[in-house]
Amino acid sequence: MQKDNFYNLHDMDQGIQRSLTEGLNARVFPGEQAMISIVKIGPGHKGTLHAHPEEQWGVLLQGSGVRTQGGEEIEVKEGDFWCTPGNIEHTFEAGPDGATVLDVFAPPREEYRKAGSGFGVSETD
Repeated sequence: MQKDNFYNLHDMDQGIQRSLTEGLNARVFPGEQAMISIVKIGPGHKGTLHAHPEEQWGVLLQGSGVRTQGGEEIEVKEGDFWCTPGNIEHTFEAGPDGATVLDVFAPPREEYRKAGSGFGVSETD
């Protein structure tokens, strides 16, 4: 069996490594038409409010938190998922046990095709 294009959610050595901000680390898996990012968020850590033109879907795999999107704060629990249209400001703050979020971007975010740091375009504090 050919194992190209097969990955494991828990294998921390796989994917393109990105440090988004303190306490938020992502592993990115780019494809031709879509991109997956698995983000580990430490307890109480929060991302930077930002926006990008790509559509983004998120699934909370583990933990809890608050998703801020379009100026609204929504508490989320394991199993919740959401869609963020392009150019809508958003961020995520993990609950007391941290969080693991699986994000899907379409089309892929070009700045995430290489290891690095930061969220990319339109970051605001």
